[in-house]
Amino acid sequence: MYKDVRYLVAGDSAIIMEFGNEISEEINARIRSTIDKIEAEKISGIIELVPTYRSITISYNPLVIKYEELMGKLKSFEAFDSDSVEEKVKLIEIPTVYAGEYGPDISFVAENSGLSKEEVIKIHTGTDYLVYMLGFAPGFTYLGGMDKRIETPRLKTPRLKIPGGSVGIAGAQTGMYPSESPGGWQLIGRTPLKLYDEKNDPPVFINAGDYIRYVQIDEAEFNRIKELVEKDEYEVSIKTVDRGELNG
Repeated sequence: MYKDVRYLVAGDSAIIMEFGNEISEEINARIRSTIDKIEAEKISGIIELVPTYRSITISYNPLVIKYEELMGKLKSFEAFDSDSVEEKVKLIEIPTVYAGEYGPDISFVAENSGLSKEEVIKIHTGTDYLVYMLGFAPGFTYLGGMDKRIETPRLKTPRLKIPGGSVGIAGAQTGMYPSESPGGWQLIGRTPLKLYDEKNDPPVFINAGDYIRYVQIDEAEFNRIKELVEKDEYEVSIKTVDRGELNG
């Protein structure tokens, strides 16, 4: 983490607050804390706040608030008390069927890691993952905290079409494709949940700062849940827990 927050100008209507140059929970906690402060202030002219692994992009209307005024307000939010980090977090369970046609790359992940497919699944489901940010496509989750034993490089040649709900690994990261798209992550499973649904408000039920827990299911359960999801009759397991209850 940087000693001092760095400010970068992004065109004539955006400012980037940069907190560090690495992926860490400490930086992520500071980003979430800063966003909470900005949102609580309800600053007229701010259009959108976009968190990433190590920064926040603040989009604003320069006709409503001037650059100098906004910079002054942003600097007032720099102070961070690590003791103020919320001890209660949101934990979302993602039912996932692994291997087979749903996870065509799990054999490569296992071979690359010197493990069996069953061990890869056990390791992947044994950690609760922090959602650092959403990006690439609406609802695409970038998760942190994956066990180093199953780190696997991306595909040398990306696929042109990946089914929505696919769960993948790329390097030290794991994440989910919210909808059908191209992609180069190693696919190990798939969830029947709709991770992005434009009919809902908001269309994404996962946010930066949440935690994800993968729960292994079989194909029959996958099909059962998928049918309920299509009928809007499935309720995603979302609960508030103490940090000490998280796995990993």
